[in-house]
Amino acid sequence: MIDWLIYAVIGAFTGLFSGLLGLGGGLIVVPSLMAIFTLQALPESQLMHIAVGTSLMTITITSLSSSYAHHKHQHINWSLFIRLVPSLLIGGLLGAYFATLFSRSVLQLCFALYVFVVAIRMWLPLLPSGSSQLLNKKILSVFGLVTGAISAIVGIGGGTLIVPYLIMAKQSMQNAIGTSAACGFPIAVAAVIGFIVFGPAEQELNNPWLVGQIHWQAFLGIISTSIVFSILGAQLTKTLAVKVLKRVFSIVLFAVALYLI
Repeated sequence: MIDWLIYAVIGAFTGLFSGLLGLGGGLIVVPSLMAIFTLQALPESQLMHIAVGTSLMTITITSLSSSYAHHKHQHINWSLFIRLVPSLLIGGLLGAYFATLFSRSVLQLCFALYVFVVAIRMWLPLLPSGSSQLLNKKILSVFGLVTGAISAIVGIGGGTLIVPYLIMAKQSMQNAIGTSAACGFPIAVAAVIGFIVFGPAEQELNNPWLVGQIHWQAFLGIISTSIVFSILGAQLTKTLAVKVLKRVFSIVLFAVALYLI
């Protein structure tokens, strides 16, 4: 029972900060699950892989919820989304494949470096508008492939990559965020399939909750609270100093990155 409660608490914090700061839940879910799985004595060599795979599984649900909310406000560029989907799917699958080949230390270092970059980015101003040429089919395909692969390797939905790119491509902030939320779904689905197919069989890890490298108890516990608290977080943006909270959260991310390194 205590495990369910712990996962629900992780989901609550994930949803709250995702809604409040507009960040992907993977930045919270992955390090939290690493700590929990360590206490549960899961195989050390697979800790990071299971945390990343499970994080991606939660994104399949949270991205749908977020996309629905953005769609109601007409903040999703669906034609752009459709153009991105093929490369995001391929990138997500390839990223998951390579992630299963990486050792725990390499995968952990990849995540730590990504978190470090995100933390630094929070202190910088928004990127200037660039050119609509960034939406050229070939350029967009390469971007989608790279974004899908990186997202699968570090267990995120791709928002911290997609949003600034779309803003530079002269999309409005609302459309960039909404379209990014929708893009999280194909990335996560492809990556989860990859972690299930390419990951070790559940018998090797001797845990009934594991399929490939997805921990289903953790997934169910996290989504049981994350969606509700993400709505609460979004509402709190009207009353709390979000800019200050981002800076505080960035310091936490710096600490997490340094610890993992």
